[in-house]
Amino acid sequence: MRNWLIGLAFMPGFALAEAGADSGDTAWILTATALVLFMTLPGLSFFYGGLVRSKNVLSVLMQCFAIACGASLIWLIAGYSLAFGEGNAFIGDFSNMFLANTDKSSLSGTLPEPLFFMFQMTFAIITPALMVGGFAERMKFSSVLVFSLAWLVLVYLPVCHWVWGGGWLAQIGLLDFAGGTVVHITAGVGALVAAMYIKNRHGYGSASMIPHNLTMTVGGAGMLWVGWFGFNGGSAVAANGDAAMAMLVTHVSAAAGSLAWMTIEWVKYGKPSVLGIVTGMVAGLGTITPASGYVGPAAALVIGLTAGCVCFYFTNLIKQKWKIDDSLDVFPVHGIGGILGTFLAGIFCSPDLGIFSGYGFGGDNTSIGEQLGVQMVGIFATFVYTAVVSLVLLKLVDMLTKGIRVTAEQEQQGLDISSHEERGYNL
Repeated sequence: MRNWLIGLAFMPGFALAEAGADSGDTAWILTATALVLFMTLPGLSFFYGGLVRSKNVLSVLMQCFAIACGASLIWLIAGYSLAFGEGNAFIGDFSNMFLANTDKSSLSGTLPEPLFFMFQMTFAIITPALMVGGFAERMKFSSVLVFSLAWLVLVYLPVCHWVWGGGWLAQIGLLDFAGGTVVHITAGVGALVAAMYIKNRHGYGSASMIPHNLTMTVGGAGMLWVGWFGFNGGSAVAANGDAAMAMLVTHVSAAAGSLAWMTIEWVKYGKPSVLGIVTGMVAGLGTITPASGYVGPAAALVIGLTAGCVCFYFTNLIKQKWKIDDSLDVFPVHGIGGILGTFLAGIFCSPDLGIFSGYGFGGDNTSIGEQLGVQMVGIFATFVYTAVVSLVLLKLVDMLTKGIRVTAEQEQQGLDISSHEERGYNL
C-alpha cells in the first residue's frame, strides 16, 4: 500500500495534500472563488450591459473585462500585500509583493495561501467594476482604466486593510462579514462622486434611455444571485456552519428584497416590472452582505424587506429629485444597501433578540449601543475617505487623459463605435 502511494506521488499532476491544509475548506473556497469571479465575468457584465442603450453595450462589457484583468495584475504586484500585509493600522506593507514569500505549500489558516490570495482577488475585481454603472455611456475608455485601477490602489486597498487586514476598524470590532464597507459603500460612493463630477448624459431626463435588453439583464441578475453564495458563504473561509448560514441568509434577503421592490412598484405604478424585481434582488444581496455571517434567517427577512423599500425610495430620490445621473443605480442600491446592512448588522448580531437573534458582538463590544457606535464610525470613515479620494482622483485623471468625458458627438454615436470601432449587434 505504501509503495502504491509513493508511486502515485510521482505521477504527473498528482500531489499528496499538504499537511495543515483542510481539504474540505480548500474545496469550498476553490468553488467560492470561481463563483465570485463569475459574478463579474459574466454576471455583472451582462446585468449592466442589458441596462444601457444598444450603442453602448460592448463598451460596458469591455470596461468590466479590462478592469478584471488590470485589477488581477495589481493584486499580484502589490495589492494583496498592501491589503493583508502586517503594516500598520491604516495600510499593509510590501513584504509579499509578487507573492514573494508564498508558494503552493504556504498556508493561510486552513487554506493554501495562493487560494486565499485568489479568493480575495475576486473581491478586488468586482468592486471597481461595480462603479462602471455610475458613469456608463459617457466616460472615455482610457479614463475608465486609469481611474478604476488608481481607485483600487488608493481606496479599496486601504479600506480592505482597515476591515479585513487587521487595521483600525477591525481592532475596534467593526462587523463586516463580506463587504458592506469594503465593497458596497466604497463602490457606491465612488460611483456617485463620478456621476456628479462627469455630469449627466446628454438628454438625461428628456430623451428615452430605457434598457436595451432586459433579457440580458435578468440573465446577469441570476448569475449574480448564484455567485453571491460564493461571495458571502465563501467569506467564512471554511466549509462550516458559518458558511451554510451565510448562504441561507443571503438567499432569504435576496428573495425578500426582490418582492419588496416589486410590490412597491405594483402598488405605486399599477404593474410590477422585471427591472424592479431584479434590482430589488441586488439591493437585498448587497444589504445582507456585511451582516451575512452574524445574523439568522428571521433577521435576514427583515433586512431584505428593508433593503427593497429603502433602496427603491433612494433610487427615485437620486434620479427624480436630485437629478443625478447615476446611470445604473450604483449608489442607491450598493451604496445605500451597504450603509443600511452595516448598520443593521450592529442590531441583529445581538444574541438577545429571540427569533431575530444573531451570533454576538464584535471585538470588546457588549451591547447593541456599543456595536452601533462602531458600525457608524466604519460607515462614516469609509464614506468620507472614499468620497474625498475619488474626487481628487477624478480631477487628476481628467488632466492626465486630457478630458475624462467623450465628446457630445461620440456620446451620440455610442461608445461601441467611437471607442472600440465595433457593434454589439449586426442584425
